[in-house]
Amino acid sequence: MRFDAAVLRGYEGPFAVEEVVLEAGPAEGEVLVRIAGCGMCRTDLAVRHSAGRSPLPAVLGHEGAGVVVETGGPDTGLNAGDHVVLGFDSCGRCPTCLSGAPAYCDSFASLNLFGGRTEHAARFRDAAGGGLAPRWFGQSSFAAYAMVRARNAVRVDPALPVELLGPLGCGFLTGAGAVLNSFGAGPGDTLAVFGAGAVGLAAVMAATAAGAVTVAVDRFPERLALAERFGAIPLRAGPAGPADRIRALTGGGVQYALDTTGSAQLINDALRALRPTGHLGLVARLRTTLPIEPGSLDRGRRISHICEGDAVPRLLVPRLTGLWQAGRFPFDELIRTYPLADINEAERDCEAGRVVKPVLIP
Repeated sequence: MRFDAAVLRGYEGPFAVEEVVLEAGPAEGEVLVRIAGCGMCRTDLAVRHSAGRSPLPAVLGHEGAGVVVETGGPDTGLNAGDHVVLGFDSCGRCPTCLSGAPAYCDSFASLNLFGGRTEHAARFRDAAGGGLAPRWFGQSSFAAYAMVRARNAVRVDPALPVELLGPLGCGFLTGAGAVLNSFGAGPGDTLAVFGAGAVGLAAVMAATAAGAVTVAVDRFPERLALAERFGAIPLRAGPAGPADRIRALTGGGVQYALDTTGSAQLINDALRALRPTGHLGLVARLRTTLPIEPGSLDRGRRISHICEGDAVPRLLVPRLTGLWQAGRFPFDELIRTYPLADINEAERDCEAGRVVKPVLIP
């Protein structure tokens, strides 16, 4: 089977849309999905800075959604014609997977980031016969088709705009899941979100839907305007730090804070903005040592890393689509679509902050 995909061949080079070859149909437990749209996530772009740990050449993309074309047998639980959102990969066998926490799979890094599954890897190659890295996040969905494990595909209502749903499998899942799962925020709770990008704005929307009072911190006025539209109190980041202003706005501090920036300064600001026993969640990958200022973690305050919103995608994705249908999670307002052929323009716009969530349409 031959189809177009965006291939990244070098850490400094552009994506190139070219023909790729899939040698065989779905194996047992797999499904072949025709991609209707795939979100571009900063984790895809971070491959450029992975110091060679992510193998190239590769087809990236891990926020895919589309229509099942073929299944690897009845045990997949899916049928041709089903509309699906694709999630991250997990083994399904380790203690954390079996306890309902697939985002903390013992093999998460190897399956999703550093080589993918080894089963049937040789099936995927370029038109000249050269090998391509095994499936990125179990998908490699910057492409017209993706071969995925049925475990990682979530069936959705075919009445939904499937081409826009892919980011519900990662970026929007992470922000909303942090609020709804990790924090369990509810009516009257207080939350500060640091960074009003795709993950942060999804957190704002989920917090508003849950009835929480939210403060959104960012340096870009246009991002703060979006956060305010979605129900947050906007707060411009400045050199003085926002902790005192957050405490004043919320009557003494927030119960929960979510940092999406990875900035040591903002992480310490977030800790200072917490009430006693408050919880700070981090979703960004830290690239340097994190100095914690004295006193920041006293009085029961705590800090944790949150991966994929602590989500089981088959549970959270339908919840989020239900909220969207009810007008309470308007994630589509964050999306701008691009043809797959314009992937390099989408990357430039994403890096420059001109778009919150690019979605590529094959």
